[in-house]
Amino acid sequence: MTETQLILENEQATEQLARTLAALARPGDALLLTGPLGAGKSVFARAFLRDFCGNTALEVPSPTYTLVQTYSAEICTVSHFDLWRLGGPDELEELGWDDARDGVVLVEWPERLEDLTPADALHLALTVGPDGVRTAHLRGWDGRSDGSALLATVSA
Repeated sequence: MTETQLILENEQATEQLARTLAALARPGDALLLTGPLGAGKSVFARAFLRDFCGNTALEVPSPTYTLVQTYSAEICTVSHFDLWRLGGPDELEELGWDDARDGVVLVEWPERLEDLTPADALHLALTVGPDGVRTAHLRGWDGRSDGSALLATVSA
């Protein structure tokens, strides 16, 4: 599985990456989002969900306390999970994880999935260097997330 690294010059580059990946997403996909506070996870999630759902004004609250927010899109349902407060992967059943997997899932704190981590997921790690430069590291979706094509979209 190859990894692609992209420099995200600004918030707009993070949003453009999200829109590009939203256009590639299809039912059954999982996007696993990691990174420290301030790395752009919320910016990415908001832009991804708005684009995937075709609604630029879509209200996208953080699922930190609800653990999951579900949205209707034209091709399928998309579920945004924040697993920070999850006690363990056994609690995912109560959150509707199995049903959500029929659509698209966007997961923050995916390490809490443990054995339920989808093997075919797109792993997206956002980092911030000491100099403040943000970087996206993508792994997965082989054949769909071409590094040079993604670079062109966030550099434009």
